[in-house]
Amino acid sequence: MPKYLAALLAVPFALSFAFAHSGPMNEARPRIVNNFELKDPRDNKAVSLAGLKDGKAIVVVFLATQCPINNAFLPELTRLHKRYAPRGVRFVGINANEQDSAAAIAEHARKNEVPFPVLADSGGKVADLFGAERTPEVFLLEPSGKVLYHGRIDDQFGIGYYRPGKPTRRDLAEAIDEVLAGRPVSVPSTPVAGCRIARAARPKDSGQVTYAKQVARILQKNCQDCHRPGQIGPFSLLKYEDAAAWAGTIREVIEDGRMPPWYADPRYGKFANERLLSKEDRAALLAWIDAGTPKGDVRDLPPPRKFSEDWVIGKPDVMLRMPRAFDVPAETPPGGVPYKYFVVPTNFKEDKWVVRAEARPDAVPVVHHMLIFVLAPGQVYNPDDPGTTLCGMAPGEMPLMLKEGLAKKVPAGSRLLFQMHYTPNGKEYHDQSSVGLIFAKEPPKHRVLTKPIHNIKFILREDRIPAGAADHKIEADFSFKQDGHLVGFMPHMHLRGKSFRYEAFYPDGKSEVLLFVPRYNFNWQSVYRLREPKAVPKGTTIHCTAHYDNSDKNPHNPDPKKTVYWGDQTWEEMMVGWMDYYYDTQQK
Repeated sequence: MPKYLAALLAVPFALSFAFAHSGPMNEARPRIVNNFELKDPRDNKAVSLAGLKDGKAIVVVFLATQCPINNAFLPELTRLHKRYAPRGVRFVGINANEQDSAAAIAEHARKNEVPFPVLADSGGKVADLFGAERTPEVFLLEPSGKVLYHGRIDDQFGIGYYRPGKPTRRDLAEAIDEVLAGRPVSVPSTPVAGCRIARAARPKDSGQVTYAKQVARILQKNCQDCHRPGQIGPFSLLKYEDAAAWAGTIREVIEDGRMPPWYADPRYGKFANERLLSKEDRAALLAWIDAGTPKGDVRDLPPPRKFSEDWVIGKPDVMLRMPRAFDVPAETPPGGVPYKYFVVPTNFKEDKWVVRAEARPDAVPVVHHMLIFVLAPGQVYNPDDPGTTLCGMAPGEMPLMLKEGLAKKVPAGSRLLFQMHYTPNGKEYHDQSSVGLIFAKEPPKHRVLTKPIHNIKFILREDRIPAGAADHKIEADFSFKQDGHLVGFMPHMHLRGKSFRYEAFYPDGKSEVLLFVPRYNFNWQSVYRLREPKAVPKGTTIHCTAHYDNSDKNPHNPDPKKTVYWGDQTWEEMMVGWMDYYYDTQQK
């Protein structure tokens, strides 16, 4: 995971780490920007605002290297430059983040093929000149320096959401068109969704709460699994300098409840992978930020955590790769890229029992999700077969990691079927994804099965989500034909998903809620692993209830005017209550 999850947040579906937004331009921001001069670390050439005044208009965009919304917008900025630079519009990027070195800025611009200068604003003086707060934040100027437009690029990417296809309004493009046509800008300011620009911290040496005494331990326990190089977090929190630089963002995501990412209602179920800050840890982090992020005595620091350098599951016993690379187009064709399927022979001479499995995308920015299915000899693809699903990868989902005595079966001679969902992002990619497997040393006590609970009428398009419906309900059931135990759950919906509930109805007439996700987040599709397997006697029915918001109040909604049916693509919908379980009598 380290090498592939690092880039997940640069793609549309992984914007769960997107941070808060600033409102429209206020009086603190200048109406006219004075001249400035900074250097582009790619070629060390100086660029000044005065030197851009030969253009008909000037676009100044504040950028960062680690912000997911920023990186998601880079292809669009490239397209805008290609469209408007020949018409006399000058573009310049500015990076004022304290933690972004000149070398990192240069490498980021080269890697992403940014076609205009990206200047290093050490100390944030030019960001202060503009009153810039976020990345990406755009200012459209007259050659005189007068601010004509300030705000977002468009509304396709925002705080935890992505509108597939096209934005509803191309704010920057429309402002440029109006300026080039000699008309006033009709919408001169818009809210800015993005990461806070990290200014230089002014830490105190001591305080009641310090990094060394308390904060380092809190970050180790709650944050560093994701926030370290190569992981899904968009920035690292391994060192004091990292934590201090991102203090403003840390405050926002904690106060808004976006981090750590955990969406289960705490009233129901006990989960082994629960991610929740305790009240004490939350208070300590906020107190530390309020005090100016004091470092404290380095002798109080805990030993650094040690992590696996490559696979989350540990070194695989076997790694299997797609037989050939798939060429992902730069642009989405009409109707989207259909799911692609690749069959991979295992060449296993005997049955294998898998205790850990990790699906690993190759072309990370464009792999929306992948599922790995087991095809036993003579078996055809049937995702409803509980013994078929091996593992998967989706934003927020972690690898398969089963407790001792539990395993999934891959029969001798099986093939693996890779189901791949690709989402183009403006650049061509070649993908050859893989899966790593770790086997049990001996046959397990129980074989784990995976059942997708869904509504057949919805799948057959006999049911649908009406246009404008703010709270449409779809239900589905699964009944146990023999005694068993539940292991975990993963609710799955798309962009209109609102809430998801699992309930158990027992044969003695009693019932209970097993899992309730009141605020479903498509960008963070968590697996909820039970702390201990839960007994379900024969005759128990697992009832899933999903609610959808297809109204214009849902910021994720691609088009509230459309009736929505079941479909593979993100702008369509699904209702799947994935469930891991085993039968008490071993099913070989």
